[in-house]
Amino acid sequence: MRRPGRRGLTLALGALALLLAGACVFGAVLVVEERDDRRHAEAEQERYGDVLAAARDEIEAFVNIDYRKAQESIDAVAAGATGDFAKQYDSSTKEVLEILTRAKSVMDGEVLWAGVVDADSDSASVIVATTGTVSNTSTDRKPVARQFRIKVDLVREDDEWLANNVEFVG
Repeated sequence: MRRPGRRGLTLALGALALLLAGACVFGAVLVVEERDDRRHAEAEQERYGDVLAAARDEIEAFVNIDYRKAQESIDAVAAGATGDFAKQYDSSTKEVLEILTRAKSVMDGEVLWAGVVDADSDSASVIVATTGTVSNTSTDRKPVARQFRIKVDLVREDDEWLANNVEFVG
């Protein structure tokens, strides 16, 4: 049996070194891609969390109105509003205050769940389900159960998610 020469051994070791170097580069590329994917997923989850928190806060303010603290209730909704929703809400504030006071309306509610329907880096749509009660002069000031399903469209302004449309759905 013939032993490989020095030249053959050098070629074999060189090929093995190239193969190992290629494997290391390939592994490093996979690690970098995995890290980038995780960062992207974390950023996506953080954005969804921020969107959900903003939608929940806005709708909590929207379904908790008390004629005894009417301006405070109105201001809480206005704080999370922008665009057309802010304009519509602002233009109807005077009438809303009058109606709340005249009817002695109290609405207590809470968000049961919220889910992101669609989101990108600067806009999102969320469906929110609420439960609560409403009492006013037409209910003889007795609490009556109310559940709402509300779609909230949000936009990102100055690193803050604000509602630019709120509509009742099914």
